[in-house]
This record gives sequence, C-alpha cells and structure tokens, in this order.
Amino acid sequence: MIEVEGLSLDIGALPILRDVSFRIGAGEVFGLVGESGSGKSLTALSLMRLLPAGAAVRGSVRLEGRALFDLSEAEMCALRGAAIGLISQEPMTALNPVMTIGDQVAETLLVHGRAGRAEARRLAAAKLARVGLGEVPPDRYPHELSGGQRQRVAIAAAVALRPRLLIADEPTTALDVTTQAQILALLKGLVAEEGMSLMLITHDLAVVAGMADRIAVMQGGRIVEQGPTGAVFRALGHPYTRQLFAASEHVPDRIPHRGGDVLLEVRGAVRDYRLPRRSPVGAHPVLRAVRGVSFTLRRGESLGLVGESGSGKSTLARAILGLEPLQGGQILLDGAPVRAGDPRMQVVFQDPYGSFNPRHRVGRLVAEPFHAAGRPPDAAARVAEALEAVHLSAADAQKYIHEFSGGQRQRIAIARALITRPELIVLDEPVSALDVSVRARILDLLAELQERFRLSYLFITHDLAVVRAITDRVLVMRAGEIVEEGETAAVLDAPRHPYTRELVAAAPAIPTDWRGERRHG
Repeated sequence: MIEVEGLSLDIGALPILRDVSFRIGAGEVFGLVGESGSGKSLTALSLMRLLPAGAAVRGSVRLEGRALFDLSEAEMCALRGAAIGLISQEPMTALNPVMTIGDQVAETLLVHGRAGRAEARRLAAAKLARVGLGEVPPDRYPHELSGGQRQRVAIAAAVALRPRLLIADEPTTALDVTTQAQILALLKGLVAEEGMSLMLITHDLAVVAGMADRIAVMQGGRIVEQGPTGAVFRALGHPYTRQLFAASEHVPDRIPHRGGDVLLEVRGAVRDYRLPRRSPVGAHPVLRAVRGVSFTLRRGESLGLVGESGSGKSTLARAILGLEPLQGGQILLDGAPVRAGDPRMQVVFQDPYGSFNPRHRVGRLVAEPFHAAGRPPDAAARVAEALEAVHLSAADAQKYIHEFSGGQRQRIAIARALITRPELIVLDEPVSALDVSVRARILDLLAELQERFRLSYLFITHDLAVVRAITDRVLVMRAGEIVEEGETAAVLDAPRHPYTRELVAAAPAIPTDWRGERRHG
C-alpha cells in the first residue's frame, strides 16, 4: 500500500528523521512506537507533506506506486482525506468548535466533490452511525459530546472518503479503558470492512500488542527495530526496545501503607447540578454527579480512584479540594470541614502545560499556592527546595514553562503542589499523557516524595497498570457511586462487581506467552 524509503527530515539546521524505511501492506495494521520526540508524528506528517516552514525532506514515499514527493500541492490536496486519512490525538483541537458534527463529517465529502450538500449530510449521518453515534443528533457541537464521542467524530471524518491509508496518531491516549477498547475495536473493524491500511502511532506497547500485525520502534528519528509484532516483542533485539518494555512494566520501589490515622473522611457526599430548563415553563432537571459517596484516606496512604469518564471522579476531587459545594454529606480533613485554598491540600493536574501561565517564570508558577496560603519570608528558598525535591535545579526558577519537556513540566507541577508542605495531594490523571519511560520516572518520583514527606495521595486515573503500581487501596466509581473498594491487588486480581470486571477486561495487555518467553530469556 505504502512504501517509505530513506526518509530524512531537517527543520532548519536541526536533523529530525534519519533514513526511515518501512512498508505497510494493504489491510495491514502497522504500529509505530517510541518516546515523545522520537519522530513518530513527524514521520506521519511527512507522508502527508504537512510539514512546517523551513523543513527539508529527502527520500521517497510511494502510495500504491505513486511518488508523493513528486506531486504538486494541488495533487496532494486531492489525496489528503481521500487517499490518506488522519486521526489526531486531541479531537477537541482537531474539530471546529463552531460547526456541528454532521457538517464537519460532510465537509470532507463536499470539499472533494464526492456529493452534493443533501447527499453529503445523509452520508455523514451514516458514517456517524457506523462509528457508534447513531443516537447522537448530527446537529450537536463538539463541546456537547464526551471525549470518546469526539474521537468517534474525528474517526468518522477521517474515513468518510474511505481512504486507503488511515493514520491514527495516539488516538486513545486520554481515554478511559473501556472507551479506549471501544475505539480500538472500531478501528480494527473499519480496517477489516474497508480493506484500508492503518498506521497506529502510540507509546502504549500493550495497545500495539493487541492491534498491530507489524511494528517499528523509533528512537531519535531512526527506526531501530521492526518486524512482526510477536517476533519483535519476544526477541527484544535492540536495547532501546528492552528499555521501553521495562518502563511499561515498571513498579516503583515503595513501602505499602495501610495503617495510620484517618486524614481525609468523606461521609455520604452528594453533588447535584441543575441543568438548563428544557422548556419555557419546565423545571430545571437535576443531574446527580456524586451519589452518597463515603470513604477514608489514612496518613501516608495512596488511594486510587478509577472509573470511566463521566463517572464523577473529577467532581468528587473538586469537592474534596473545597471547589464544589455539596448538597448532602460531609468532607472532613483532619476532622474539620474542607475549605478551598487549605495549604494542607494540593492538586496535580493531567495537563501541566495547560495549568500554568506561560507568561510567568517557573519560580512564580511554583509559588502560586502562596497567593492563597500567604507568602512566607523564605518563599524563594522554599521554591528552590521544591524544585530540587523533584530533581530539577534551583536555577530552573528563572526559566519559562515552554523551555521544558512534558515530563519536566509534570515535575514542576508536583513541585508547585509541594510548596505549601501539604499532607494530601490529589493527582488527577498525572501521567496519562506521558510516554512509558517518563511515566516510570514520575511514578518513582511520587513514591520517593511520599516516603520522604509522608504524603497521602488520592490518585485519579483510568490506567489500571498505574493504579497497581502506585496505590495501596482502590475505589471503583460508576455513575457517581463507589461500586467496589479494597486493597489494590485484591480488587484488580479478583474483581467482584461486574463493572470492575469490565474495566479489568478492557485494559490492554501484552499476551502472557510473549511476556513469559521474554522473561525466560
């Protein structure tokens, strides 16, 4: 289907890709894995000739024998979307917020002249139904949908013209495990039905193990190993591939904590939202996001909170932080009702870049909690201490956040959480967007800080491997209720509730026979 030979890319004087070669057969799923910055996404963009200004590309890319680098821009425009489709990592950014989802899928058909307006809308509705959105009206806007539904819209738009090659760039990174399983099954079904090829770009080795026929491993702009997925996973011929596998299974060296006094107590918490009126004379309907939740968190303990998107995890976290009022129940920190801005509680968000003001230097960003807690006379020394605690330099306080990598930004977010010397840190999906090696280092750091400062963690995540690695106990949340709780290993190894069993079954995993052969070797 597509043949890449000797692909090299420079942006200005900076070499990005070096002698990249691979082939993808018709109807084949090809996995491209590697850490952030390895060149995966720029390889995909090179195939579509969607490169930034100053880019110089060499080598050849042939789609069914047609040399893409020899085509004019007009000829490439005719191929993009029609012959090569692209699914981006973040659908909310890829979709137009002021266009309905039906119009966005129909737009592809209209731009390529495949249908008139009425026919394009009919075909768009059919494509939306095919990706599982048949019950969602086409006149909805992206912000009215969940993350998984938005990703389905992006897939519908990408496959509307039945392209021969579909490129999926980290299509499930920010999705919970059940939604991820549904999206991956959808992609696999489309490949089988349409006979298209799929290039799956990801840092999740378990996802690739369950999806890809063949795999290529990228490091520093080069492909260091490639071949049939099972063969590559069993052999682990290159040191970098072995490093990725070790990081994907990494468990921090931490001491389990099960004793200690109760630090946080949640008693029958209820959180309601009043929705907009549905008619001029109708009543405001009420959405109960949290339904009588109760649990305790002890000092020095790490407690996991898992569940699908929309289960109420983040709403409960905001209530614990004092940012959401309750309509029933109580939340107590050290025996007293929680309040917003309490220096004994801090939070680390999923997207560190989005939670920082890019115009301020790191020193001011890390010191932000002092605006609520009061600025101590030794604030500068506390900033330096927090940065060094997360293995950065005190001199980094003078830099801006854009000067750091994703993993370094998350370290800065953790430093900001440490600045008030809290007792409880709420971590809301802190590693879901990080590649496996960076994730392993962040988990090691969190374990180290917990032991050093005797921190308590409320760890919100959809990644069951992370839950197993970093938590002592786990709560499983569904539709605003805790449906199962207990010690982490007991809950994940022998789940009692059907919903927990569904979550565990949906989590991607490397086949045990591949892992067994690798460990034996």
